[in-house]
Amino acid sequence: MTRNKLLTAIVDDHPIVVEGLKNLLQPEPDIELVGGFSSGGDIISYIKRNQVDLVLLDISLPDISGMDLCKMIKMASNSTIVLILSNLAERSIILQTIQNGASGYLLKNSSIDELRHCITEAVKGEICYSKEVKEIISRPTKGQLEGIPRLTKRERQILFLLAEGKTSQKIGEELFLSPLTIDTHRKNLIQKFNVKNVAELIMTANQQHLFTN
Repeated sequence: MTRNKLLTAIVDDHPIVVEGLKNLLQPEPDIELVGGFSSGGDIISYIKRNQVDLVLLDISLPDISGMDLCKMIKMASNSTIVLILSNLAERSIILQTIQNGASGYLLKNSSIDELRHCITEAVKGEICYSKEVKEIISRPTKGQLEGIPRLTKRERQILFLLAEGKTSQKIGEELFLSPLTIDTHRKNLIQKFNVKNVAELIMTANQQHLFTN
Protein backbone atom coordinates (compact mmCIF):
# COMPACT_ATOMS: atom_id res chain seq x y z
CA MET A 1 0.00 0.00 0.00
CA THR A 2 3.00 2.29 0.35
CA ARG A 3 3.98 2.35 -3.32
CA ASN A 4 1.10 1.13 -5.44
CA LYS A 5 -2.48 2.26 -5.26
CA LEU A 6 -5.12 -0.26 -4.31
CA LEU A 7 -7.19 -1.05 -7.39
CA THR A 8 -10.67 -0.89 -5.89
CA ALA A 9 -14.08 -2.06 -7.13
CA ILE A 10 -17.45 -1.22 -5.57
CA VAL A 11 -20.23 -3.84 -5.85
CA ASP A 12 -23.70 -2.54 -4.99
CA ASP A 13 -26.94 -2.53 -6.97
CA HIS A 14 -27.88 0.97 -5.78
CA PRO A 15 -26.27 3.58 -8.10
CA ILE A 16 -26.55 6.28 -5.43
CA VAL A 17 -24.47 4.15 -3.01
CA VAL A 18 -21.84 3.49 -5.68
CA GLU A 19 -21.60 7.21 -6.54
CA GLY A 20 -21.46 8.16 -2.85
CA LEU A 21 -18.60 5.74 -2.20
CA LYS A 22 -16.76 6.93 -5.31
CA ASN A 23 -16.99 10.53 -4.09
CA LEU A 24 -15.77 9.52 -0.63
CA LEU A 25 -12.84 7.45 -1.92
CA GLN A 26 -11.75 9.62 -4.86
CA PRO A 27 -9.52 11.88 -2.70
CA GLU A 28 -7.84 8.91 -0.97
CA PRO A 29 -4.16 8.87 -2.07
CA ASP A 30 -3.77 5.07 -1.77
CA ILE A 31 -6.91 4.10 -3.69
CA GLU A 32 -7.60 3.93 -7.40
CA LEU A 33 -11.22 3.16 -8.33
CA VAL A 34 -11.62 0.73 -11.23
CA GLY A 35 -15.42 0.87 -11.35
CA GLY A 36 -18.80 0.21 -9.81
CA PHE A 37 -20.62 -3.08 -10.44
CA SER A 38 -24.28 -3.86 -9.81
CA SER A 39 -24.20 -7.67 -9.92
CA GLY A 40 -22.11 -10.67 -8.92
CA GLY A 41 -21.73 -11.81 -12.52
CA ASP A 42 -20.24 -8.45 -13.56
CA ILE A 43 -17.56 -8.35 -10.86
CA ILE A 44 -16.53 -11.99 -11.32
CA SER A 45 -16.24 -11.47 -15.06
CA TYR A 46 -14.11 -8.33 -14.48
CA ILE A 47 -11.83 -9.97 -11.87
CA LYS A 48 -11.08 -12.87 -14.23
CA ARG A 49 -9.67 -10.39 -16.77
CA ASN A 50 -8.24 -7.61 -14.58
CA GLN A 51 -6.35 -7.11 -11.35
CA VAL A 52 -8.50 -5.97 -8.43
CA ASP A 53 -6.86 -5.48 -5.03
CA LEU A 54 -9.93 -4.52 -3.01
CA VAL A 55 -13.67 -5.13 -3.39
CA LEU A 56 -16.22 -3.22 -1.31
CA LEU A 57 -19.15 -5.60 -1.42
CA ASP A 58 -22.83 -5.34 -0.51
CA ILE A 59 -24.64 -8.47 0.74
CA SER A 60 -27.95 -7.88 -1.07
CA LEU A 61 -27.45 -8.21 -4.82
CA PRO A 62 -29.97 -9.05 -7.56
CA ASP A 63 -28.31 -12.23 -8.87
CA ILE A 64 -26.42 -13.73 -5.90
CA SER A 65 -25.97 -13.34 -2.15
CA GLY A 66 -22.89 -11.32 -1.21
CA MET A 67 -21.93 -14.15 1.18
CA ASP A 68 -21.65 -16.60 -1.73
CA LEU A 69 -20.10 -13.98 -4.00
CA CYS A 70 -17.37 -13.34 -1.43
CA LYS A 71 -16.31 -17.01 -1.68
CA MET A 72 -16.41 -16.84 -5.50
CA ILE A 73 -14.24 -13.70 -5.55
CA LYS A 74 -11.64 -15.39 -3.31
CA MET A 75 -11.67 -18.48 -5.55
CA ALA A 76 -11.19 -16.33 -8.67
CA SER A 77 -8.47 -14.19 -7.04
CA ASN A 78 -7.29 -15.21 -3.58
CA SER A 79 -5.18 -12.05 -3.18
CA THR A 80 -8.21 -9.77 -3.62
CA ILE A 81 -9.31 -8.26 -0.30
CA VAL A 82 -13.08 -8.28 0.26
CA LEU A 83 -14.69 -5.85 2.69
CA ILE A 84 -18.44 -6.08 3.27
CA LEU A 85 -20.44 -2.84 3.35
CA SER A 86 -24.04 -3.67 4.19
CA ASN A 87 -27.18 -2.61 6.02
CA LEU A 88 -27.63 -6.20 7.24
CA ALA A 89 -26.64 -6.44 10.89
CA GLU A 90 -27.40 -10.10 11.58
CA ARG A 91 -24.68 -11.89 13.53
CA SER A 92 -24.90 -15.15 11.53
CA ILE A 93 -24.50 -13.27 8.21
CA ILE A 94 -21.46 -11.37 9.54
CA LEU A 95 -19.76 -14.58 10.71
CA GLN A 96 -20.60 -16.48 7.52
CA THR A 97 -19.03 -13.80 5.29
CA ILE A 98 -15.84 -13.89 7.37
CA GLN A 99 -15.79 -17.68 7.05
CA ASN A 100 -16.22 -17.21 3.28
CA GLY A 101 -13.07 -15.10 3.10
CA ALA A 102 -14.08 -11.50 3.83
CA SER A 103 -11.46 -9.38 5.61
CA GLY A 104 -13.99 -7.21 7.38
CA TYR A 105 -17.59 -6.14 7.80
CA LEU A 106 -18.93 -2.59 8.11
CA LEU A 107 -22.44 -1.24 8.25
CA LYS A 108 -23.33 1.41 5.68
CA ASN A 109 -23.71 4.04 8.39
CA SER A 110 -19.96 3.72 9.21
CA SER A 111 -17.79 6.83 8.95
CA ILE A 112 -15.14 7.31 6.27
CA ASP A 113 -12.55 7.07 9.08
CA GLU A 114 -13.83 3.59 10.02
CA LEU A 115 -13.73 2.52 6.38
CA ARG A 116 -10.22 3.94 5.97
CA HIS A 117 -9.06 2.14 9.14
CA CYS A 118 -10.58 -1.19 8.01
CA ILE A 119 -8.93 -0.92 4.59
CA THR A 120 -5.54 -0.30 6.25
CA GLU A 121 -6.01 -3.26 8.63
CA ALA A 122 -7.20 -5.57 5.81
CA VAL A 123 -4.11 -4.73 3.75
CA LYS A 124 -2.00 -5.82 6.76
CA GLY A 125 -3.87 -9.15 6.73
CA GLU A 126 -6.08 -8.37 9.72
CA ILE A 127 -9.86 -8.81 9.99
CA CYS A 128 -11.61 -5.58 10.88
CA TYR A 129 -15.15 -4.60 11.90
CA SER A 130 -16.87 -1.27 12.32
CA LYS A 131 -17.68 -0.35 15.94
CA GLU A 132 -21.35 -1.34 15.62
CA VAL A 133 -20.48 -4.74 14.08
CA LYS A 134 -18.01 -5.45 16.91
CA GLU A 135 -20.83 -4.91 19.40
CA ILE A 136 -23.14 -7.28 17.48
CA ILE A 137 -20.64 -10.16 17.37
CA SER A 138 -19.55 -9.71 20.99
CA ARG A 139 -23.11 -10.15 22.32
CA PRO A 140 -23.65 -13.64 23.74
CA THR A 141 -25.90 -15.90 21.70
CA LYS A 142 -28.94 -17.62 23.18
CA GLY A 143 -26.89 -20.83 23.14
CA GLN A 144 -24.16 -19.21 25.24
CA LEU A 145 -26.66 -17.86 27.75
CA GLU A 146 -28.18 -21.31 28.14
CA GLY A 147 -24.77 -22.79 29.00
CA ILE A 148 -22.63 -25.46 27.39
CA PRO A 149 -24.69 -28.24 25.79
CA ARG A 150 -23.90 -31.85 26.62
CA LEU A 151 -21.89 -33.41 23.79
CA THR A 152 -21.13 -37.03 22.96
CA LYS A 153 -17.51 -38.04 22.46
CA ARG A 154 -18.15 -38.24 18.68
CA GLU A 155 -19.78 -34.79 18.55
CA ARG A 156 -16.84 -33.26 20.41
CA GLN A 157 -14.45 -34.97 17.99
CA ILE A 158 -16.35 -33.60 14.96
CA LEU A 159 -16.58 -30.12 16.50
CA PHE A 160 -12.78 -30.00 16.86
CA LEU A 161 -12.29 -31.10 13.24
CA LEU A 162 -14.82 -28.53 11.98
CA ALA A 163 -12.88 -25.87 13.90
CA GLU A 164 -9.80 -26.91 11.94
CA GLY A 165 -11.71 -26.02 8.77
CA LYS A 166 -12.11 -29.60 7.54
CA THR A 167 -14.97 -30.57 5.20
CA SER A 168 -17.49 -33.35 5.87
CA GLN A 169 -15.64 -35.44 3.27
CA LYS A 170 -12.27 -35.03 5.03
CA ILE A 171 -13.73 -35.62 8.50
CA GLY A 172 -15.51 -38.73 7.19
CA GLU A 173 -12.24 -40.11 5.80
CA GLU A 174 -10.45 -39.40 9.08
CA LEU A 175 -13.11 -41.02 11.27
CA PHE A 176 -14.09 -43.79 8.82
CA LEU A 177 -17.66 -42.46 8.56
CA SER A 178 -19.73 -41.39 5.57
CA PRO A 179 -19.95 -37.64 4.76
CA LEU A 180 -23.71 -37.98 5.27
CA THR A 181 -23.17 -39.14 8.86
CA ILE A 182 -20.84 -36.18 9.46
CA ASP A 183 -23.46 -33.80 8.02
CA THR A 184 -26.04 -35.24 10.45
CA HIS A 185 -23.67 -34.69 13.41
CA ARG A 186 -22.95 -31.14 12.14
CA LYS A 187 -26.69 -30.34 11.99
CA ASN A 188 -27.14 -31.78 15.50
CA LEU A 189 -24.29 -29.61 16.82
CA ILE A 190 -25.80 -26.48 15.25
CA GLN A 191 -29.13 -27.37 16.85
CA LYS A 192 -27.59 -28.13 20.28
CA PHE A 193 -25.75 -24.82 20.37
CA ASN A 194 -28.81 -22.99 19.02
CA VAL A 195 -26.79 -21.26 16.30
CA LYS A 196 -27.37 -20.75 12.58
CA ASN A 197 -24.21 -21.99 10.87
CA VAL A 198 -20.77 -23.56 11.38
CA ALA A 199 -19.03 -20.17 11.76
CA GLU A 200 -21.32 -19.25 14.65
CA LEU A 201 -21.00 -22.77 16.10
CA ILE A 202 -17.19 -22.53 16.23
CA MET A 203 -17.25 -19.00 17.65
CA THR A 204 -19.73 -20.01 20.39
CA ALA A 205 -17.76 -23.16 21.25
CA ASN A 206 -14.58 -21.09 21.40
CA GLN A 207 -16.20 -18.50 23.69
CA GLN A 208 -17.29 -21.35 25.94
CA HIS A 209 -13.63 -22.49 26.04
CA LEU A 210 -14.47 -25.93 24.62
CA PHE A 211 -11.25 -25.99 22.57
CA THR A 212 -9.07 -25.38 25.62
CA ASN A 213 -10.73 -28.00 27.85
